[in-house]
Amino acid sequence: MHPYPHVYKVQASSLPEGDVPVTSEGLPSLATAPPPEFDGPGGRWSPETLLCAAIADCYLLSFRGVARANKYAWTSLECEAEGMLDRVEGKTRFTRIVVRAKLVVPAGSDEAKGRQLAERAEQVCLISNSLVAERHCEVTVTSA
Repeated sequence: MHPYPHVYKVQASSLPEGDVPVTSEGLPSLATAPPPEFDGPGGRWSPETLLCAAIADCYLLSFRGVARANKYAWTSLECEAEGMLDRVEGKTRFTRIVVRAKLVVPAGSDEAKGRQLAERAEQVCLISNSLVAERHCEVTVTSA
């Protein structure tokens, strides 16, 4: 890992109507638009879905790191991140984030350890740690 601080840059541009292309050096452009809840067209990534995607992705990558550091063998991990957007004190913001993780481990594995590491991954996820919303992590662990 490179020493901190890390800097990430993203560019976006817009016309009065249509998609908002989001780009970052070395990455393909991503077309975004408002979600249907904001009278957008739907069928596109939105700032809201991108934030939830960042949480889910960061959670999975954090688990990989935590499991590797603890030499914990696992088979697969699925994650759903659900964000609740609401109005609080005149401002629109995410008020609650729920991460639902389904961890599959090899038969005979220490499932309690898997749950502990999955919960730890949520605690060290830098994206979640950057948010002020209430956070919950629900983990299901099964053997393959």
